[in-house]
Amino acid sequence: MKVYLNGKIPKMPNMYFIYGDGGTGKTTLLNQFQGHKMLFSFDRSSNVMIGHHDTDVTVFEKGDMPKIQAYVEYMVNKVISGDRHQVIALDNVSALQNYVLENIDNAAKDNRQNYQKLQLWFRNLATLLRESGKTVYATAHQIDNGTAGITGGGRYAADMNEKTFNAFTSMFDVVGRIYVKDGQRMIDLDPEQGNHAKNRLDDRKLIHADELIKSQVTKLNSNEKKEQTENVIVHN
Repeated sequence: MKVYLNGKIPKMPNMYFIYGDGGTGKTTLLNQFQGHKMLFSFDRSSNVMIGHHDTDVTVFEKGDMPKIQAYVEYMVNKVISGDRHQVIALDNVSALQNYVLENIDNAAKDNRQNYQKLQLWFRNLATLLRESGKTVYATAHQIDNGTAGITGGGRYAADMNEKTFNAFTSMFDVVGRIYVKDGQRMIDLDPEQGNHAKNRLDDRKLIHADELIKSQVTKLNSNEKKEQTENVIVHN
């Protein structure tokens, strides 16, 4: 436990969660982030990172899946304890969730307890990432609820168990849906559309995908402005 007097809470790097259909460019968004990156790939879709010398890639293979929770925790902690990487990326959390659930499934007679363990593990992972001192980027696939989803809320959602999604993304500053329209990649950050979305960093609700991460001029006090070079979203 830490107590910060007078609201003097230290600035933490931001956390971004983007979901969408395959082929919309979720993984390539990582190229916008500044600093050296560690990409954890759970679906082996890391070919788009070939030739990017500022990105290291850890590919989890079939033989790793029975112990995927332990491997992920170990590797994330290893990155956190080192100085080489400034960005941690988890590519395809939908796949990671399925592997973890497979390991947890039937561990308890009451299936609700299995899902509670799933949610708790992802909440603990998100807490670890939040306290890492690193910028965090995570991706997931989407599900389309069709027109039935419109009457009951959003049509699109991340392809995750709802409570697990909430447990994991509660720590994230940005949650958005990436999609392609008229040849342009867009990211929806507007929770009022009913889809999984939020933006704690500024008031933008819809952005071009290539505008997710940029430097921003921030007013430090009434007389001074300083150009920030951290990973934050800017106003249009």
